[in-house]
Amino acid sequence: MAHPGRHRILVSWSGGKDAAWALHALRAAGDADAVGLVTAVVPEFGRTAMHGVRTELVRAQARAARLPLLEVPLAWPCPNDRYEAAFLAGLAAARRDWSITQVAFGDLFLEDIRAYRERLLVGTGLEPVFPLWGVPTGSLLGEMLAGGLRARIVCLDPARLDRRLAGRELDHALAAELPPAVDPCGERGEFHTFVTEGPMLSGRVAVEPGEVVERDGFVYADLLPAVVEHV
Repeated sequence: MAHPGRHRILVSWSGGKDAAWALHALRAAGDADAVGLVTAVVPEFGRTAMHGVRTELVRAQARAARLPLLEVPLAWPCPNDRYEAAFLAGLAAARRDWSITQVAFGDLFLEDIRAYRERLLVGTGLEPVFPLWGVPTGSLLGEMLAGGLRARIVCLDPARLDRRLAGRELDHALAAELPPAVDPCGERGEFHTFVTEGPMLSGRVAVEPGEVVERDGFVYADLLPAVVEHV
């Protein structure tokens, strides 16, 4: 429940572990209210723009997080200036309709990415916040796994990570397989994930593995909504 006088935060949402853990950290801190999630989608493909996850799965995450999901539609291909215009229009709508005052990002340590987010929000009346900033990524991944987070690798850079890891669950065994040059949280773009369980969700998002394809220099592991049988 949102409280008067506190910051109302919109969480930038990829469906991955860092965005999800940022939401968890905000809730655990208890001094502001996360009131919604925002993600960019490509309606033509029915997928998120960043990681190529099926939109219906991200919607299921939002329901499990008990938060409304603001979907920012993008054409494809989408130059960065058009992406920025669409994203800012979405934030303006959220500021008007949900009275947001801050936007939270799950970035960990890349200074150029943080500076880009900060520049993007200049003049919007919204403050960028980074709940996980500066936390050592090795200990952060350990905290996530110990805290009950479960996620699968949905996208990876085959120049930096073995293709066979696409679609695998990110657990302690997989973390031990990561080459020393790969950041434990994949912060440099080595891999991206989709969260199926965690303390920020009220229940499991049931998925089953789909096709693994290579496209535009990345390997994508599709996830399909799983049919859950009730006995």
